[in-house]
Amino acid sequence: MMKLPSISIYIHIPWCLKKCPYCDFYSKTINIENIPSKKYIKNLLLDLKKNINFIKSRKIHSIFIGGGTPNLIHPKYIKFLIQEIKKIVSFSKNIEITLEANPKSVQEEVFFEYKEIGVNRLSLGIQSFNEKILKNIQRNYTFLELIKTIHMIKKINFYSLNFDLIFGLPQQTLKEFLSDLTYAINFKPQHISLYQLSIERNTLFYKKTPILPKEQDTFQMFNKSSKILNKYNYLKYEISSYSKLKYQCQHNLNYWKFGDYLGIGCGAHSKITLKTNKIIRIIKNKNISEYMNGHYIKKKYFIKKKHIPLEFFMNNFRLYKPCLRKNFIKYTGLKENIIKKPIEIAIKKKYLIQNKKYWITTDIGKLFLNNLLELFII
Repeated sequence: MMKLPSISIYIHIPWCLKKCPYCDFYSKTINIENIPSKKYIKNLLLDLKKNINFIKSRKIHSIFIGGGTPNLIHPKYIKFLIQEIKKIVSFSKNIEITLEANPKSVQEEVFFEYKEIGVNRLSLGIQSFNEKILKNIQRNYTFLELIKTIHMIKKINFYSLNFDLIFGLPQQTLKEFLSDLTYAINFKPQHISLYQLSIERNTLFYKKTPILPKEQDTFQMFNKSSKILNKYNYLKYEISSYSKLKYQCQHNLNYWKFGDYLGIGCGAHSKITLKTNKIIRIIKNKNISEYMNGHYIKKKYFIKKKHIPLEFFMNNFRLYKPCLRKNFIKYTGLKENIIKKPIEIAIKKKYLIQNKKYWITTDIGKLFLNNLLELFII
């Protein structure tokens, strides 16, 4: 019988004031006074209660409130939500509670309240400090508004502050990106998430692709950022994540380690391990009116046995640390001989190093991660 991994809760808040042209996360634009906060929170809790059997006696490792723009929801509703969740499930002693925020929608007294009700990690979606770039990606704040917001957030002193930055943005030069990185480092956040812009389906940028930096320039942005962040003691622990010592995002680490997570809210996803050696995925309804009327689940299915190795490695190989061989058996319920051939090919291609205890991706393996993962597609 496989071991049940740690479990987290993801809460999706689907509303934004403005839809970003590169964003493929599920969200809907709305005026802040029209957000049905009370009704939505009520349905989040009913959604959780209907899935309580998947959690049972396990303690919640972390909670991540994402979106959308979660900080459009007033703290009194977030407070009620967290308090009620705590009545339904058990929290681990050092639970991490993250709230995503848009710099445009930040008010000092409101964020003090978020901290008071238990939010101990704030993730600020900055993307860039450059005025020209902010206009190119249609962010709804200026450079000066952004700087003012960060100074205010720093005063509140959350236990951990994350900055989201994107590189390879429309018409962005290497110099402009390195300037963004310098600004971020100078504010001394505990965590920096650094993503390369990708043009996804169902986005405005997919319908009308902007002028992007040359591939060699984007690679330079990626390469130089790692060296600079390392110089300032930001440790790269995952492909897109850097943190000061002991400030890794516990919620995301749970994903990468093939942990379980229960998603509640419109469009949220879940991955749950059962004691029967089966793994179930649940996708919640994206139709807000249907969701608000109690129709929470859109799709539910078991992961096929042949697909589990890919799912396991798709997460673990993102981490900059060894993947323990015993964990493959422990958390998938499979024997190692099922992956013998792809592992041998990966080693031959110098994507992986293997010893008696673990596998670890090489620098080549990290650069060609998709190629490495394709070996496990059956």
